[in-house]
Amino acid sequence: MRLCIPASVASALRAQLAAAYPEEGCGLLLGRDGERREVTALAPTANAHAGARATRYLIAPEDFLAAERAARAAGIEVLGFYHSHPDAPPAPSAFDLERAWAYYSYVIVEVAKGVPRELQSFRLRADATGFEPERVEIVAAGS
Repeated sequence: MRLCIPASVASALRAQLAAAYPEEGCGLLLGRDGERREVTALAPTANAHAGARATRYLIAPEDFLAAERAARAAGIEVLGFYHSHPDAPPAPSAFDLERAWAYYSYVIVEVAKGVPRELQSFRLRADATGFEPERVEIVAAGS
């Protein structure tokens, strides 16, 4: 499976996560799933975690439901989630694993001293014991 993200969407995602620094920024990936997953839009959300937002994120249930409804109305779906790891590699943490759901893509961006760096995506293994890397392609609009 591969996750295709238009360059303009990837740029907006990186900008949002840089603006959230030094806290984790987050949101939802919207688009179409088929032979490849195609992200067509983002649904940025506030980090609703009540505690250590520099190392944790939470998307409020009402934000998820609103994004899901908007996606359906637009003829697309929620494909996954994205968040940043401030000053840390873009690899899923134990916290990320505890809260992961099957099916979804999980994009993580390293934000080093406020500058977005590496972007990686992962999918939860079928046995839910960890994540598998997901190939990401940043594509030109309309590709």
